[in-house]
Amino acid sequence: MTVPPLQRRHFMRRVGTGLAAVCALTRLSYAASPPWPHRPVRLIVVYPPGGVSDGMARVLADPLSQSLGVPVLIENRPGAGGSLGMDALARATPDGCTLAFSAISPLTLHPLIARVPYDPLRAFAPVASVMRTPVLVVGTQAFTGRGFGELIAQARGRPGAVRWATSGVATIGHMVLAQVRRQSRTDITHIPYQGGGPQLNDALGGQFEVLSTNVAAQQLQYIEGGRFQALAVGAPARIEALPAVPTLAELGFEKANRDSLFGIFAPAHTPTSVVQRLNIEINRVLRGDAVLARLRGAYNLPAGGGIEDFAHEITLDRRRNRELVSGDRSQFD
Repeated sequence: MTVPPLQRRHFMRRVGTGLAAVCALTRLSYAASPPWPHRPVRLIVVYPPGGVSDGMARVLADPLSQSLGVPVLIENRPGAGGSLGMDALARATPDGCTLAFSAISPLTLHPLIARVPYDPLRAFAPVASVMRTPVLVVGTQAFTGRGFGELIAQARGRPGAVRWATSGVATIGHMVLAQVRRQSRTDITHIPYQGGGPQLNDALGGQFEVLSTNVAAQQLQYIEGGRFQALAVGAPARIEALPAVPTLAELGFEKANRDSLFGIFAPAHTPTSVVQRLNIEINRVLRGDAVLARLRGAYNLPAGGGIEDFAHEITLDRRRNRELVSGDRSQFD
């Protein structure tokens, strides 16, 4: 049926009026939407208060709040090696007002060992890397050798007799041990602890031969006092506090040369513009004198860089961990 021209013009005018109204409402909606950040930013720290990670997050919060123009509020959500805090982030609204400060292990290691309540591949948006914490391998007074080479020789000569303590199964110290044991084809007994306090007390008492732990002022004091012998560090290069101590890579254990990478994460689907702005601001904060002083005072190394760089580090670490865990699953049961 042919529509008369007059009716057709009337119909088109009504359509045009309707479209104009829709466009006007859309513009009004965008105009009414507050700019980010429109309220305080919650920064979930996935570790307990008082530790190095918690302290670093609090040092970041003040200059970050100044640059964003809103308070940055710290909320500690410890438990399950960081997995509880990261689950809270995964459930948060992706509007850029909830972030988390964590090592990358809840994304790259824990899901390989046990079930986690989030999708480590899809639940998060990497924002910026913040710091690297070197791993220190020391001999206690129960270790009778000198240097890392003699540690390996003793492990080969007396299978199972050398005991190596870490702060728990699937921690970074355990990954260092697992890779050393795998590459050297030695039988070293793993002594897992639930945290650093009891582990350190038993190390001072000579309850085992070797300890792997994060570099900290207390451990360095024991090295200077002769109660520990520094055998190796896991770090990109030798650390300033122990210039004579080689990295594990220098000793021929490239894959065991691990450190802990920490960074800021947002929930998946956070607007790209918000993630990019956060990355810029965090990198700016990391160049500040107060933050650099705090990092160096705790023997951590500043990280930083682009979003893609951080995402690449996470992918790389996940691949390395998967290779190690699948190669000998019994080490992690």
